[in-house]
Amino acid sequence: MSPVDTIRATLDESGLEYEQPEPNAFFVKLPGQHKLATNCWLVAGQHALLVEAFVVRKPDENLEEFQRFLLRRNSRMYGVAFSTDPAGDVYLVGRLPLHSVTAEEVDRLLGCVLQYADESFDPLLEIGFASSIRREWEWRQKRGESTANLQAFARFAQPDA
Repeated sequence: MSPVDTIRATLDESGLEYEQPEPNAFFVKLPGQHKLATNCWLVAGQHALLVEAFVVRKPDENLEEFQRFLLRRNSRMYGVAFSTDPAGDVYLVGRLPLHSVTAEEVDRLLGCVLQYADESFDPLLEIGFASSIRREWEWRQKRGESTANLQAFARFAQPDA
């Protein structure tokens, strides 16, 4: 079975939502808990499978602490690593030799992408966007709007917390 066929069969079996916009490229939606969805590309090249997923945009503040967090996480990760693009946005990126593409390995890589993006999402937002979150919390409170999707940040976003 070709690597592309293996990827397709694995995605079909997993029940994940995906598109195949090109014969060798898959755009997979991974549902999370903290980060509601992580979109991940699987692209089979001539020699390797590229894995790439957007995690979060460039931080508004605390860049050094933000990057230190990413580097510390990289040392404990399998198959992918945090990376930034020229704009400073954060991605998970990895490459796997095509001869290593098996159903088990595709499943493992997607699981890693989901776990690393989901576990890191709230801490990254807290480090890099705390001021914005506080302003959003205050704005919603003043307008009487829900802060339900900000509850993970209540300990530092609420003025009286």
